[in-house]
Amino acid sequence: MAKDNSKEPEVRSQKSEFLPEDDTASCFRLPASINFIMKHPIYLLALLFFIDSCSGPPKQLPGKLDVLFSSQVKPDGPGASVLIMKGDSVIFSKSYGLADLDTKKPVTGKTLFNLGSISKTFVMNSILMLRDDGKLSLEDSLIKYFPEFKNKDIARKVKIKHLLTHSSGLPDIRPVEQQREFYLTANDADNWAPVTQADSLIFEPGTSYEYSNPAFNGLALIIEKVSGKKWQSFVAERIFKPAGMTTSTITDGAHPESGVSHGYVMENGTWTELDYGEEPTFCAAGNGGVWSSTEELVKYWKALDNAVFMSASSIQESRETKAGFIGWSWFVDSNNKTVSHTGTQGGFYCDYVTVPEKGILYVMLANFPIDRTMLNREVLKLLGAWNDEPRTPIEL
Repeated sequence: MAKDNSKEPEVRSQKSEFLPEDDTASCFRLPASINFIMKHPIYLLALLFFIDSCSGPPKQLPGKLDVLFSSQVKPDGPGASVLIMKGDSVIFSKSYGLADLDTKKPVTGKTLFNLGSISKTFVMNSILMLRDDGKLSLEDSLIKYFPEFKNKDIARKVKIKHLLTHSSGLPDIRPVEQQREFYLTANDADNWAPVTQADSLIFEPGTSYEYSNPAFNGLALIIEKVSGKKWQSFVAERIFKPAGMTTSTITDGAHPESGVSHGYVMENGTWTELDYGEEPTFCAAGNGGVWSSTEELVKYWKALDNAVFMSASSIQESRETKAGFIGWSWFVDSNNKTVSHTGTQGGFYCDYVTVPEKGILYVMLANFPIDRTMLNREVLKLLGAWNDEPRTPIEL
């Protein structure tokens, strides 16, 4: 791969963002005469104190974040890239460790990671855009798109909206363990086909929740049936291009074969590669095939925030809870006011978190099993966006 000489995003400290408004204002109520200050040292000391108190928290934040992430990543092992935005400003941007243990290529803000299930949000956005184009309805039953269902009653009951919220009740009956070699290269259609042969549902659609990867393989196929093109091409044209995501790509068979990081897991004290060719179902792109970087995901966030590729009403609709804690694929935490999605596939562990009310974006992409839950909590605490109050029980 070509050497990457690009610069990391500039880290800019925030002054007023992390201080009460009155305290910020007090920093600039200075004595009128500089000569007066110089003649009275006590005023000079007071001035220095106020300057330090105003600039302290923002300057301390990047350092605290760096200590947090440095403690989780070794320089000579698999790595991670982190980027935090508040409004239009970069609060923190730093990368750690290696993207490829063989070539020793370091992780940068431009390194492409497999996003795992964060990919589901791109599938969901595509479905909503086709709905807005008048080409499908979220109330459409699956029988319309998949007449090959063995049990036609199931296909009539389950609707697109149920796939989007993991509430379809469709069982995951893929024989992955029995057919590992087949599933190393199985595509979306291969991963969806067993579902269409289910004899019964786990529960009635819309009455409960069970996370489903095949559901998003099915949604990817619906995009193809309705748009008349591969869903990877649809996302590239309708999301990547208008958002300016020029290097992001999507798994399509063995693609991408180069220019991306590798995922790793620790086995018997040694880092072992675990991605395409080692992880069954890795080619099932609809549930986890998008590859992107922290820098590119900022563009995704801004495109959503500014309704670049989809209407503002549909974006808001996608973030509103449909069943306790989930919107249209987004996970919504009413306690911390976050809208987020994690991603785990092979050795890739990722986190994409937004706090819309505070204008915060936190993206962490890693190519090894990092302690994502702890990092999420500590980052939100440092950003003043964590609520320790007990969660309201989820009702579906």
